[in-house]
Amino acid sequence: MAQKFVREHNQTVLDNLDEGDCIEFPRGRVYSHWGVYIGNEEIIHLAGDENDGINGNFDSGHLFTICGRRFNKANVKIDNFWDVVGTSKAKKNNDKDKKCKAFPPNEIIERGKSRIGSIPYNVLWCNCEHFAAWCRNGENWSQQADSFLQWVMGIGAAVVVGGLAYTGYSDSKKKKKEETQQPL
Repeated sequence: MAQKFVREHNQTVLDNLDEGDCIEFPRGRVYSHWGVYIGNEEIIHLAGDENDGINGNFDSGHLFTICGRRFNKANVKIDNFWDVVGTSKAKKNNDKDKKCKAFPPNEIIERGKSRIGSIPYNVLWCNCEHFAAWCRNGENWSQQADSFLQWVMGIGAAVVVGGLAYTGYSDSKKKKKEETQQPL
């Protein structure tokens, strides 16, 4: 029943895609895979070689991976929508158009095809969302990478503030102890 609902949902998404649309494939709560629709039920996307995000089998053994495998290179390739979606619920996501102008559909597709083959990969600076945004809007922008970096910065700031607070507390406690030990 659930599989039928997901299949129907994905068919509806596919039926409503226009060439050049960005497609997001949520892979659980951790991340989403991204691609660009090029027509004929095909997408162009940045992916690794094996168990790389084109299916829903997410095995995050390391933070800087594609589905648990470490990569410093990935491949821009064209795959069938149904092979990429797997068990995910796809969604058309052109939200970056609110901040960046989209190229015409034929140019979006040509930009993607110009990168087919092996290119550098980095989860924070050059991932599948960066690639899809670059194709559509000319911007290397990944909201999920930005959100992760903001989270890391927030944790770092909390550690610094906590450390400073502890140091201040420790110093004042030490000073108080010294004052009570001095003769009157």
